[in-house]
Amino acid sequence: MLYKYKNDYEKIAMGLLSFIPDLKEISHLKAEFNWYCEDENRVLFLWKNDHGDFVGVLGVEVSEEILMVRHISVSPANRQEGISFQMLDALVQLYPERKVMGSMETASLITKWEQRHAEI
Repeated sequence: MLYKYKNDYEKIAMGLLSFIPDLKEISHLKAEFNWYCEDENRVLFLWKNDHGDFVGVLGVEVSEEILMVRHISVSPANRQEGISFQMLDALVQLYPERKVMGSMETASLITKWEQRHAEI
């Protein structure tokens, strides 16, 4: 289940974002985290698994027509469970009228997710 970021989740969100290779350095991580917090059209969501643990983070930029998925990260212990696709499915349910697009880092995942939906 997706949960919109709030201050209580800061350490969890930063920990999950730190799994993204470009955000390994703490200064890059803090800058990116602050970038999301500076604008209401940039949103971080956390993903909670069936056991009640936060295991993923999803960063999006929301416009009138498009959801730009900037970041998606899942804890290493949960990467084989299809959580990224579940996170994207939940995101589309929150914003049903918008088209999902990916950044350079997330475009291949978005393409695979779209292909999976085309097959269903």
